[in-house]
Amino acid sequence: MVKKSRGMRRGTRSKMKRGRKDKFKVAPYLQAFEINDRVVIKLNPSSQRGFPDPVFEGRTGKIKERRGRSYVVELKVGKKTKNIIARPEHLIPKSK
Repeated sequence: MVKKSRGMRRGTRSKMKRGRKDKFKVAPYLQAFEINDRVVIKLNPSSQRGFPDPVFEGRTGKIKERRGRSYVVELKVGKKTKNIIARPEHLIPKSK
């Protein structure tokens, strides 16, 4: 028997799909956030760098700090607080 794969991208066939006509846009790569901004984690499958775990897709968090080209996002998961490192192309600002 072969062991079941438990890699980071398991079960993400539809989560990671982009439409056939979705074009590459530069704006998400260049967006900047301030500390304490609220953001939503939205995975961009065309960029694998700074890719947060797909478990956190759609979660809302707060920018804690900037680390190189990435941001540290603080999330509440149950009673725990988790820090996720993600690049700006995987984050979208939360509307107020």
